[in-house]
Amino acid sequence: MIENWKSAALAGLGGAAIAIVAVLGLSWVGALPVSRAVTDARIHDYLMRNTGVIVEMTEKLQTDQSLQEDAARQAAVTKIGEKAFFDPRVAFVTGPANAKTTIVEFFDYNCPYCRASLPAVKKYYGAHKNDTRFAFIEFPIKGANSTIAARAAIAARKQPDKYLKFYFALMNEEDLATPDLIFDVARKAGLDNEKLRKDMPDKSVEAAIDAAHKLARASKIDGTPAFVINGRVREGAVDESTLKQLTGSRV
Repeated sequence: MIENWKSAALAGLGGAAIAIVAVLGLSWVGALPVSRAVTDARIHDYLMRNTGVIVEMTEKLQTDQSLQEDAARQAAVTKIGEKAFFDPRVAFVTGPANAKTTIVEFFDYNCPYCRASLPAVKKYYGAHKNDTRFAFIEFPIKGANSTIAARAAIAARKQPDKYLKFYFALMNEEDLATPDLIFDVARKAGLDNEKLRKDMPDKSVEAAIDAAHKLARASKIDGTPAFVINGRVREGAVDESTLKQLTGSRV
């Protein structure tokens, strides 16, 4: 991704340099300037006097790159199909199977933007749990503590009706989700911590994390939170208004 951006940046800067040369009225012989040293110096002086040009060029390159990445990500998700995101071996799935509205979230318990999205997600879930299909996918990308948190959450699925309470409670924490905090939240959420500790090393838990990372790679998702709402990809934090707009909901 970085190399692609650099290539695009160099190409864009090259094109801009040609435009600047034209603006400055420099002479060209074929494809080469008469005096490369003079040309370089004049371009340098021009850019130093007009630093806004560099800012505009950089912003445009970043925007173009972002749009290209968004398009590639959407194409990948469309190719994979929604069914893959609602696989119970990967996600915690809840809501009617025939729901017209579907929401998938890839998240990390130590992601500040995931935490910022929690109020909107929780409120929407409370209002639409009976008419929307949800898939919550643990996607730990922020280190060992995040992986432990994901293991605990996936293991919590083995204790009926406890997962969502644990998910909402842990995501609502302000402090880093360390093992001590994770098990304290689990206890308060009504989980049997002894069983939780025994279930966390289970091969199915590791398999769920591996499957989530594999699905994310196939979808070209590399950050959190990432939402797939009615088949459309949306990366970044959401608030109540944004979520309503994305789902077409009036509530």
